[in-house]
Amino acid sequence: MARPPARSELSFFFIAGTITNGKSVGKVRDEAENGSEVGSLIDEIEAACSRIYGLVRQTAVVQLPRDSRIPASTRTYAKLEQLQVTGSFKLRGATNKILSLSPEAAAAGVVTSSTGNHGLGVAAAAKFRGIDAEVFLSSEVPEAKWRKIESHGARIRKVGDDPLSAELAARAAACESGRTYISPYNDWQVVAGQGTIGVELLRQTDSLDAVFIATGGGGLISGIGTYLRTHSRGTEVVGCWPENSRVLYESLLAGRIIEYPETYTLSESTAGGVESRSITLDLARTAIDRGVLVPEGAILDAMKWARQHGWTIEGSAGVALAAFFQGAASYEGKSVAIVFCGGNLSPEVQLRLDSTAD
Repeated sequence: MARPPARSELSFFFIAGTITNGKSVGKVRDEAENGSEVGSLIDEIEAACSRIYGLVRQTAVVQLPRDSRIPASTRTYAKLEQLQVTGSFKLRGATNKILSLSPEAAAAGVVTSSTGNHGLGVAAAAKFRGIDAEVFLSSEVPEAKWRKIESHGARIRKVGDDPLSAELAARAAACESGRTYISPYNDWQVVAGQGTIGVELLRQTDSLDAVFIATGGGGLISGIGTYLRTHSRGTEVVGCWPENSRVLYESLLAGRIIEYPETYTLSESTAGGVESRSITLDLARTAIDRGVLVPEGAILDAMKWARQHGWTIEGSAGVALAAFFQGAASYEGKSVAIVFCGGNLSPEVQLRLDSTAD
């Protein structure tokens, strides 16, 4: 008899099959869909669509080139968020949040903490509205990243040696000064802004059987997945995590937000913990159909494959592409989209990609 797979080998799980607080997640999902929170988020997403496009662009959806791993009958698309104004989907949520602020709140300015893409989005959106923005960064953030954020007019504050230290300092500064702190994921307007990708996907494709989305704090998949759950119920929403950094994945299995050990990952944008009361736990539970864990080698291979076909994508986008490649054979005759969520490579990841180029 074959031995059961070790936990690290469990690349796929079905969220609908887990049990949370005595209820199947399928039941939790049904209750959430019948409640007010999902409806409110849908309203927020639709409001975001009328708000953000003065700055945010609708990015292209293109068909992927043929590959031996993809069945010939599969229609596979990529949503090219690396071509967004700031090189990442994060601009959507930041713009929606900042343009949602009252005149009084906007005049006071905004504060955030970031490892890169979110801070860049906040800086660009604040500049667009003409308000002050301060971005707290840890010493881990490379100079190339903070210089790029600074170039959009934000003030940079360097605090601590890790992202949590920067976040705590940013929250304290916002509270003391009366400014608005903008979370990268634990915020309704931010999640709604990311959800506009779901609106665009349905507008840009004839039908969609599945969508693969890299997942960190859960803002992106919560926004897209919630919209698709309502407007395209037949679309499977697949959450994709690097094996080395999967806090929300393990939290979903545990039924509560937990701490989980992490090691280095090429998917820098999805790395890090999840706030203890984040709205994304429940949103992701109702939005995700299943999750996939991806090893580092597969992430790097996916990034190299994309570059060979003319796209520079960051590690988080490589996670989603690699996750699709792992299970592509299951989508024969289906229509699938992969969200290329960004293309801002850190110098370290760029070096790794260049040093292993074919």
